[in-house]
Amino acid sequence: MSDDLSGMGVFAAVAEARGFRAAGERLGVTASAVSQAIRRLEDQLGVILVQRTTRSVRLTDAGEKLYAVVRPALADVRAAVAALGELGDAPRGTLRICAADAAEAFLRGSLIADFLAAHPLIDLDVTVSNVPVDIVAEGFDAGIQLGEVIDRDMIAVPVSGEMRLVVVGSRSYVKRRGRPRHPRDLAEHDLLNWHASADAPPYRWEFTEAGRDFSVAVRSRLLTTDVALLLSLARAGAGLAMMYEGQARDDIARGDLVTVLEEFCTPFPGFSLFYPQRRQASVALRALIEHLRGARAAGVRGKRATAPRPTPSPRARRG
Repeated sequence: MSDDLSGMGVFAAVAEARGFRAAGERLGVTASAVSQAIRRLEDQLGVILVQRTTRSVRLTDAGEKLYAVVRPALADVRAAVAALGELGDAPRGTLRICAADAAEAFLRGSLIADFLAAHPLIDLDVTVSNVPVDIVAEGFDAGIQLGEVIDRDMIAVPVSGEMRLVVVGSRSYVKRRGRPRHPRDLAEHDLLNWHASADAPPYRWEFTEAGRDFSVAVRSRLLTTDVALLLSLARAGAGLAMMYEGQARDDIARGDLVTVLEEFCTPFPGFSLFYPQRRQASVALRALIEHLRGARAAGVRGKRATAPRPTPSPRARRG
């Protein structure tokens, strides 16, 4: 039985790392040892789980089916082991967090640095992704996402203040092309837009009028996955762009960018940390939650963190 469990752990590492060498580095063993463990497991089960090539490995259909069952079970085992390791006085262990790409800047800087300094026995493994992730299936302890898009079966803890999207452009562009008075006027402007990935749809710009939220499918003169490029081109006068207010705060303060359509850009709920209801939060996770709550209450996030990158928000999906 212990060999079976060990083999499943090695198999899960290979499935996640998509390679024997990378899995071995994660487990602290050689690639050869990983390969041998996978062969033993395949012999025990009587099926091929991993298709090997000279450059990579991939799961077979049988491997994909097994991994779909194994990964949430291993996540629960890891959580249980972590809980056992926390029976001492101080919180300890590794927390695996999946943060939306928009949350990366929220976590940047002193917010997380202060947490690590306060909890020397806790390590953080933070994955930043544009793509929605099943945190249970992928073995994460928690996720950080805009509160409105978190599934109802998750426990969600607000950890940031409200956020606001603004439309910005350079002074030279606004002088040359004029200032739009209503979102419908954007059809007459050059617009710089964003999407989460190359195959994702362009971001629909979101506004509020008379208490009603609505979104606009804009024609993009430029479409990019890189918000830094978006900001740079807006500064250069290439067009108008929509982004989080904090993203452009320094440029607005310097006068490099100006805001337009402000009366249609209203605040909405910010980020929440979330984790499954069926899984009790570990001592380490509770420590992180309390730290983020304290920072939110004290207004630390608003003073120290830069604003996050725009991602499609729930209001756009509701149409």
